Amino acid sequence: VQLVESGGGSVQAGGSLRLSCVASGYTYISHSCMGWFRQVPGKDREGVAGIETGDGTTYYADSVKGRFTITRDNAKSTIYLEMNNLEPGDTAMYYCSGRGPLKYGGSWNNPKDINFWGQGTQVTV
Repeated sequence: VQLVESGGGSVQAGGSLRLSCVASGYTYISHSCMGWFRQVPGKDREGVAGIETGDGTTYYADSVKGRFTITRDNAKSTIYLEMNNLEPGDTAMYYCSGRGPLKYGGSWNNPKDINFWGQGTQVTV
């Protein structure tokens, strides 16, 4: 399984960015829990948003609710993170994540429950 992120960059506060994550070799992509995490140096990786690719149920960290939107396109094996009204506190390396559906246990935002990771894309606000 390979997850490849794109779409990061530098933007002014209040601006927007759209991250993409393409999954390859992921047989069960349409029945999984995909998501986005972020990490800054010296801090733990934190869950930002998650989505059940089967039924589209979404999950968000409180800090991004109302500003970020996660979506999926199973036909393209791709998930997206639309980020609006970006704040300096959103500056981080953003990682795409994949695991089995939540019905098998664990949580969408615990890094220990994640099976696959992308290499990351930097977002600077």
